[in-house]
Amino acid sequence: MDFSLNEEQRHWQAEARRFADEEIRPLSLARDQIADPKATFDWEIIKKGSKLGFRTLAVPREWGGHEADFVTQALVMTELARGDSSVSKTFSQCWKWSHLIAASCTKEQKEKFLKPFMADDSFVLGKGGTEANAGSDNRMPPENDPKAGWRLRAERDGDHWVLNGSKMFIANGSVAKLFFVDARTNPDVSIREGTTMFIIPKDTPGFRIGKVFNKRGWRFYQNGELIFENCRVPATNVMGEVNGGVKARANDKSEFGDIELAANALGICEDACGMAMDYAKTTRRAGKWVIDHQLVQLRLNEMYMLTESLRAFVLRTAWERDRKLPDLGNNVLVMNFSQEAVQRVTRANMEIHGPEGCMMHARVDKLVRDAMVWTHLAGDTVQRVKVIKKLPAMPLPM
Repeated sequence: MDFSLNEEQRHWQAEARRFADEEIRPLSLARDQIADPKATFDWEIIKKGSKLGFRTLAVPREWGGHEADFVTQALVMTELARGDSSVSKTFSQCWKWSHLIAASCTKEQKEKFLKPFMADDSFVLGKGGTEANAGSDNRMPPENDPKAGWRLRAERDGDHWVLNGSKMFIANGSVAKLFFVDARTNPDVSIREGTTMFIIPKDTPGFRIGKVFNKRGWRFYQNGELIFENCRVPATNVMGEVNGGVKARANDKSEFGDIELAANALGICEDACGMAMDYAKTTRRAGKWVIDHQLVQLRLNEMYMLTESLRAFVLRTAWERDRKLPDLGNNVLVMNFSQEAVQRVTRANMEIHGPEGCMMHARVDKLVRDAMVWTHLAGDTVQRVKVIKKLPAMPLPM
């Protein structure tokens, strides 16, 4: 098996590394430490990255994008996350939904939504799923329970649908210009049978942004409340079929799923490893260099072991997806492992820095706080682990 990178993959990796080092990292801590969650966002860094292709990286070439494969996407996410994990997530959040437009929308919808997205460096995308009383149960909803899952209602009124309700903690919630929103169009059946996905521009009548949520980590990345009060959405903005919302990605073979989050975690791990090694080699404690203490050597070994294991898992999973090999569960398992890795690595980095890591070193603290977010990404920890029971038996190696 040859896992060496091709010329295009190395190009994007180098571009993302340079952008992270020269543009993202210098502003990372300053944005993180702004008290107002709305003010942490910086449009200039998004526009600069967009001009280099990071916002539209995954869009098919026929629509003006770069049609990057999964390995390339993983490499770019990792490098950008070395500069700032939440900036990386702001870009990659756009990839999966621009994928969806290209793969599953009608020709008219592509003209209406994908062209403006490609033309505007400040056009980012969001997805309205989570609600105040409907969160991780959307990932594994109880079978045949109409009361479980989303409660945002959509009712047909002539050529429009009228939406009432709200969404919470929505990615890019306060900055996106276009949202993909799941709503119940048949409340008498389960969400798998009675949900429809709507494409909703930010300026749609009856739709507004509510609270922007403060978070300990990923503070650049905006999470907002979406409020729908008699919001009138044209019937032509339905994604796929009515009551077929959970199948909206059926024709989209380019959606990367949990690889996105695992690759992002890898970037944090790389950053933490570099910080810990630099500190250990340049700081003296108890009469000798920190790196000469056996306990520190053990911690560094653990950090690098976890980071390299995660790198191999991420790239192997991306490689398998590029070749359309059967998914034996790696797409879920790599996310589960990334939580364990990123939280252990960032904690070890803090331990190596000692009192400075706990009280004075802002970036050490930031990495720990960013890693905390993985506890509640793509469902909570318990929900993600439960997915394992649905995985097929692991085949013996040939």
